[in-house]
Amino acid sequence: MFNFSANNLILRAKKTTATFTCFTMLDRHTKRTYLLYDFNQAHHFEPNLPYVVTGKINAAHNRLFLVLETSRLDHKNLSSP
Repeated sequence: MFNFSANNLILRAKKTTATFTCFTMLDRHTKRTYLLYDFNQAHHFEPNLPYVVTGKINAAHNRLFLVLETSRLDHKNLSSP
């Protein structure tokens, strides 16, 4: 497992199942989209607000999963378009 972190992410979509929540987040600088898996179902994001997230990259069944561990509001990029 490897660590990952990203900032200036905004919520695009959310899908909740019985075992996890999957967030689709957009990086406003690079325009990359991330699928973040929250197996604890403890994280909540407001639309159009930037967030900093950290977690682990996990591999299973020949796929990579970004497993969310921490999140907080990104005050540095709060006023960015």
